[in-house]
Amino acid sequence: MNEIGIEIGADGVDVQAIVARIQRAVDEKIAAGAYADARIASAERTNLAQLKNDEQFAGFYLRCLRDAVYVDISDFEIRERRARLAFVLVRLKKAIWSLLKFYTYRLWSQQNQVNGLLVTGLESVDEKYAEKIRALEARIAELERRLGVTPPDQPGA
Repeated sequence: MNEIGIEIGADGVDVQAIVARIQRAVDEKIAAGAYADARIASAERTNLAQLKNDEQFAGFYLRCLRDAVYVDISDFEIRERRARLAFVLVRLKKAIWSLLKFYTYRLWSQQNQVNGLLVTGLESVDEKYAEKIRALEARIAELERRLGVTPPDQPGA
């Protein structure tokens, strides 16, 4: 079974060759710019199976938060799907929206500010502790080197 969880099996089928051929085709298309569309890039970034450790996941999660932090407060087209009385209903909706727009924009602007501050705070905490962890790991490695201890994650331990 491969990483994706799909099992291919039949007499005379070389699964590894098929996967390698697909990967080569994708690499060629990436090189040619076929996948430059932002939606495709976004889908690839959300491929959680490619995230190998907690640090990658935290970075991925923070990037997703940063990308989605702001509420879209731009104006939008008001339409009506019902053909009957559509003109009257659209005019009514536009009138109601014009009355509520100021309050809605103010509310969403404040929410955007709070969201931005929260994400910035989370990123700051993540960077702070990631740096502390790197420093501690380096310190442990130096102490192990001085003591002649082989770390448990290395061969010969």
